[in-house]
Amino acid sequence: MGTLTYDGTAVEFDDRTLTHLQIVIVNQLRRRAGFLMSWIDSPAVGDGRSAIWVDPSIPLYFRFDGSRVPAIDEEWLQMLGQSALSSTGLIVQGADGAPVRANRSFRWT
Repeated sequence: MGTLTYDGTAVEFDDRTLTHLQIVIVNQLRRRAGFLMSWIDSPAVGDGRSAIWVDPSIPLYFRFDGSRVPAIDEEWLQMLGQSALSSTGLIVQGADGAPVRANRSFRWT
């Protein structure tokens, strides 16, 4: 499991999902564009939904469990990229379009 840490909030996704999210997020931030990002929470944290406003002025930290970069799926990137540009924001979903659950989300104290 990889971890995306943003403004003290850490969220875990599998490394392959996190790699694709990293590419999409970095492309958005290179444009200096803020956007909404949302995901489905795992049952361990209440089985609800969470969302964050991703802003270019707030540092992001991507931590991957594995040392190898997973294969990049161009169609998945396009789907996530289009989502990030939409009014609903970047909705974390798998390559098949199904929602991806974050295994853990918590606020660092």
